[in-house]
Amino acid sequence: MPYLTAAREIRSLITEYTTAKTLWIDTEVADYKTRNPRLSLIQVLANPEDMTGNSVYLLDVLDKSDVIADFVERIMVNDAIEKVFHNAGYDVKYLGAKKAKNITCTLEMAKKIPVYLLPLPNYQLKTLATKLCNFHDINKQEQTSDWGKRPLTEEQIEYAYLDCIYLAQVHLRLLELEVNLKIDPIREDLSLLTARYIEIEQQQKILKSEFEHLQERVKQAMLVQNISETSSCKLTSYERKTIKTQFQELVDLVENQGVDLDFTITLTEDIRKNLGVNLEKLTVNVDINTYWKITPKNQEGEEY
Repeated sequence: MPYLTAAREIRSLITEYTTAKTLWIDTEVADYKTRNPRLSLIQVLANPEDMTGNSVYLLDVLDKSDVIADFVERIMVNDAIEKVFHNAGYDVKYLGAKKAKNITCTLEMAKKIPVYLLPLPNYQLKTLATKLCNFHDINKQEQTSDWGKRPLTEEQIEYAYLDCIYLAQVHLRLLELEVNLKIDPIREDLSLLTARYIEIEQQQKILKSEFEHLQERVKQAMLVQNISETSSCKLTSYERKTIKTQFQELVDLVENQGVDLDFTITLTEDIRKNLGVNLEKLTVNVDINTYWKITPKNQEGEEY
């Protein structure tokens, strides 16, 4: 687990990484609870087969904005390199944000695996590493330690390099599980498949009803008790602004003021009814799309 602090050494390694096909990356952030978080470490693994940690490089980039910029431009923006993160949205925020390309997120991958293939209480990296890869005694205590303090402790360094190993192994196992999802439709057993579908659909309806009921109770209780946050929930508000006007006023504006509003609008069923026979006077484009849906049937074969 080489720990690089010199900008020259880090840039040299970045040059080596520009030829990689896939990199498994993690970050540690100092002052992450403040308004001015600082990227502290970038941990990178290029060889997922190496479980010793010798292939994990810890790049100390605290207060090295030029080095971070170099990593972003040569690695994160490089579309030829796949960058694998867990909860990528968090890390990429400090590594190029929307400029970053070819990002893979193991959190999103795990969420797409059906629960019967991946039964988990949550999608934390620790949980995935334990359940999928049989890693045990994973200590996440250092996650919230002070990453802005130097020198880093031995515990922090060990934690940082281990996360990359967990990440790479979880990624490989998720790729294997994804293969099981690619089933040829012609080989599907429709009797078993539809029976399971209906079973899950009924359970989903029950859970949705309970979820919505509990959601409303929690919201009302927090509002009445003037509590904005509990250990599990946070109450936030937002405003949605809707601006409406009379259509005739728009017409008058175009005719009298010469405002250019030449754009296509969708004629809803209500608008078509109001137009009546005048609809035939308009030049219209008609898009026809075919959608399919599954309609459950009762045991007698009738639709619900």
